[in-house]
Amino acid sequence: MSALSISPATTADAETIVANNAAMALETEGRRLDAGVLARGVQRVLSDPARGVYYAARRGGTVVGQMLITREWSDWRDGWFWWIQSVYVSPSARGEGVYRELHAWVERLARETPGVCGLRLYVDAQNRRAQKVYRAMGMTQTDYLLFETDWSGAPPHGG
Repeated sequence: MSALSISPATTADAETIVANNAAMALETEGRRLDAGVLARGVQRVLSDPARGVYYAARRGGTVVGQMLITREWSDWRDGWFWWIQSVYVSPSARGEGVYRELHAWVERLARETPGVCGLRLYVDAQNRRAQKVYRAMGMTQTDYLLFETDWSGAPPHGG
């Protein structure tokens, strides 16, 4: 097995990221995402780092894992939380430590970036496997519940 390299994704990775995001939504939440909306959303991130940054884990030049980082300002902490989103590891690479390396790499980068106070993510309440992985990475469950008002037209959870 060749070494893993991690770096910011580029516009050349857009098709892979779109496919991975669609697969992740279907696998973890049973959601079929609109391909056009998803492709535009991914392209906007890749062309505007203020929206977020995708990090790609590559083995032999092939993307085997990905993670999107967005930011949220915390006035309580006078710092930025980096939100982990759009996590995906290719089925053929699961169990090989890809997510562990990607998470550790991003956490190291966050700790080295002035003004960043922590990492956050949300996970589907039924996705026990992912929750176990996040706990193994040293993350703890908070007391916060997620509420939203969504007028995007995306299918509801499970739909």
